[in-house]
Amino acid sequence: MKQLINEDIVYIGADDPNLDLFESQYTVPNGVAYNSYVVKGKDKTVIMDTIDARKTGEWLAKMEEALDGRTPDYLVVSHLEPDHAANIGLLAEKYPDMKIVGNATTFRMLPNYFTIDDLEDRKVEVKEGDELDLGGKHLKFVFAPMVHWPEVMMTYVPEDKVLFSADGFGKFGTLDIQDEWEPEAARYYFNIVGKYGPQVQGVLKKAATLDIETICPLHGPVLKEDLGKYIGLYDKWSRYEPDQDAILIACACAYGGTFKACEYLKDVLENMGQNVILRDLTRQDVHQVMAEAFRCPKTVLASSTYNMGMFPAMERLLNTLKHKAWQKRTVAIVENGSWSPAAAKAIKAELAEMKDITVIEPVVTIKGRMKEEDKAKLQALAEQLVKA
Repeated sequence: MKQLINEDIVYIGADDPNLDLFESQYTVPNGVAYNSYVVKGKDKTVIMDTIDARKTGEWLAKMEEALDGRTPDYLVVSHLEPDHAANIGLLAEKYPDMKIVGNATTFRMLPNYFTIDDLEDRKVEVKEGDELDLGGKHLKFVFAPMVHWPEVMMTYVPEDKVLFSADGFGKFGTLDIQDEWEPEAARYYFNIVGKYGPQVQGVLKKAATLDIETICPLHGPVLKEDLGKYIGLYDKWSRYEPDQDAILIACACAYGGTFKACEYLKDVLENMGQNVILRDLTRQDVHQVMAEAFRCPKTVLASSTYNMGMFPAMERLLNTLKHKAWQKRTVAIVENGSWSPAAAKAIKAELAEMKDITVIEPVVTIKGRMKEEDKAKLQALAEQLVKA
């Protein structure tokens, strides 16, 4: 059965519920959707991207149904990452008269993945703001370099007020999962796109000049309602501003003593009226915690000392945050060490390499297990966190 965006735009993507790791690193317990679309004008027909090779057969069947006897005149390549572009070669062979639409960077990168012998004769190289006339319908190209690859571009259809947003506004999870958009969209954003906040800001400025009623991403649901909410969140996220009023406590420890101190700190903060998220880094997916650190204004980093440094799970979190350009946050530190506590020094060294991180002093140091005097220190730390 055809899935219509409107009478001229048909969804031909596929759900992949069995994928366990997106990009071989991000857990996706609810799978992922690979999105592709057919756009029909009076004179010309366009395929908007292909999909991952895992779902080629399903995609081809949906495409042929949507085409309903038409032959595609163009394939628009928004993004060359293989989960969206795996079938370019197959489609080029299936439809030898079909033109391939991309930008200069697209065609510079395309031979890295495919050998299309007559590519020079088939390529339609577009520039920022160029339009493609389909007959009563136009495709206008909006470049989005480094959101999150250099060749990425979005496509706007003014007659339908539809924006094909590439990886922008994407979300983990298959389309048959009924869940809130924000949590998995945030995890997707901060892990896939988040490092490139300034570039996202540039695209949002371009989008502000367009009259958009529908956003069609390459992953996740088509967005038609409350677009101001989604665009507003992207604006906050790409400015590295928090959107949740909560304190994150991220704990990495070996035998539970540090975690018990974090549980005590959580209780103190909640009794002070604070929303608190407590995560055990040895058990929780690091990419989930990383996204939460971006969404919260304040974070407590609590770690056992390990080999005169921080515990490995904490080291992994900080490396991930640094790689994704975490910034503009307030941080408190709790360390534990039986004979020579050293985790705080290592944590501070990592934070010093990040931008606009305010560290609350003094560090709370615990030796082995939490004692009454440690509780007093944690209570004082809670008060400073609330004031910060």
